[in-house]
Amino acid sequence: MVAARKIPTTTALLMTGPEGKANPNPAVDSIVDNAGVAKSHVVRLHELDNVWMTAGPLQPHQNVGEFTVGEASIPAGHKVACRPIAAGEMVTKFGQPIGKASRKIDVGEHVHSANLVDAHEVDSDWRTLVGTAFPGGVPELPPVPKPNKTWIGFVRPDGQVGTRNFVQILARVNCSATVCHHVAARFPPERLAEFPNVDGIAIGTHTTGCALRYAGLKQRMLGRVLKGYAGHANVGACLTIGLGCEQTTPEYLREHHQLVEITDPRKLPVAASDSGFTSTTMLTMQAEGGTRATIDRAEKHLETMLDIANQNSRTEVPAHHLRLALECGGSDGHSGWTANPLVGALADRMVAHGGAAVLSETTELIGAEHLLVARSRDESVAGRLMDKVDWWKQHVAMYGGEIDNNPSIGNKAGGLTTITEKSLGAVSKSGSGVLDGVLDYAAPVPARGLYVMDSPGFDPSSVTGKVAGGCNLVLFTTGRGSCFGHKPVPVVKIASNSMLFHALRDDMDWNAGQLLEGVSMDELADQLFDELLRVASGKQTASERLGLGDHEFVPWTVGPVL
Repeated sequence: MVAARKIPTTTALLMTGPEGKANPNPAVDSIVDNAGVAKSHVVRLHELDNVWMTAGPLQPHQNVGEFTVGEASIPAGHKVACRPIAAGEMVTKFGQPIGKASRKIDVGEHVHSANLVDAHEVDSDWRTLVGTAFPGGVPELPPVPKPNKTWIGFVRPDGQVGTRNFVQILARVNCSATVCHHVAARFPPERLAEFPNVDGIAIGTHTTGCALRYAGLKQRMLGRVLKGYAGHANVGACLTIGLGCEQTTPEYLREHHQLVEITDPRKLPVAASDSGFTSTTMLTMQAEGGTRATIDRAEKHLETMLDIANQNSRTEVPAHHLRLALECGGSDGHSGWTANPLVGALADRMVAHGGAAVLSETTELIGAEHLLVARSRDESVAGRLMDKVDWWKQHVAMYGGEIDNNPSIGNKAGGLTTITEKSLGAVSKSGSGVLDGVLDYAAPVPARGLYVMDSPGFDPSSVTGKVAGGCNLVLFTTGRGSCFGHKPVPVVKIASNSMLFHALRDDMDWNAGQLLEGVSMDELADQLFDELLRVASGKQTASERLGLGDHEFVPWTVGPVL
């Protein structure tokens, strides 16, 4: 193992100045004006790094004080060599190796795909790292501060608290997907206005539900998602619609997922926390008499369900009722040292206040898994994480793929070169606390702590799993831009740099680029935490104002189509 990897005391990444001393604020070496244009040049993220990050674009032969740029221009958010790097030598960023030089790299040269390749190998001796991020021993969860911060949410009969109040329509199979959309279309905005306490109708349609092994892995994963959405804290009432001959029948859902069919929407829901059961109104097209009859019947049910949901109102509750889904999409070279560490600071605050935070996208943790192992509560938690990493490597290899193919074209254009580099930035969303557990996809999220949920790196599938697990607020970082929304849960989109924030102002909620303008991490994290409480209490996010989130329900399932 490379020596640099044995120093993972925190993923709130240290930033250093030119002399390698601790720099508590990266703004020391990079100032960005109000238009998002970098006035200064480079930032060194860690004293062990042999590359600098560009805060703004660099021109050929430009003198930046510490060195002179080489023959090629270097975009903002990319890497530049701050000393000569020999062929085969490890390139280090965040104080961690992100790959090795495929050829000799000169001082001032752009470090990217032409001269850097991934070289990560999973450490077989990972057990020696468990808990080493905490020299004094793995800490217990601290007492929740008093007085605890509060927000205003929808308290459900089972004790969950919603940040929104939606009526949910779920398709049990793809064959009923179009019917679900037709039912929702019967309730245009002017009709929904009759129910002022309801935030709208959320539609969950998908591509499966049939042609799969009964009670096999694929069906179990879908079942967990359907159960999670039907009983979600943000759902005041739920209607599921199937065709009738699919595998995901009401009988299957009851037997394997405790999702119980009721025929009268006014029947009080069963408290899932007490009995393990969740109730939902179900319709079956073949039993109802076909497409038109099902839509007509569903419309009547939905009218009743909207009336039921409208009887809910917001109540003041402690902050610990929040469960944060931590997500990144369209990442760039800035993400790992602005937006993602900012979200990590929010995750630390959330757990300290008694709530939960959930990281996912397992394929985007590979290369940084040792940092999470070092923060694991015990060897069993670390072992589950390493089992997931091993499964993904085998799963991808079955199809002739490689994990390092993960960084997208957009990621690479934004400055990310290898999966290890991307993962090291992505893992900083988890903050610096103890990793309390590793969850299967769409499994219920415990009330307090930091967790990893196994999922692919595809944003809609990743978020779908965390919402199914019970997350009621999504923090979504981006460096390239995103139009992501996800009903029934609000999504707070955080720009990694000021240029993006101003260019896509209608789509962005928060500017982490302020970290490059003189605002400290603690100050910005405190401000954003208060903003999250306002969003949880009903303040609309950018994606909600734009009406986004109707088509991002994408359950991840593993297995053949039969």
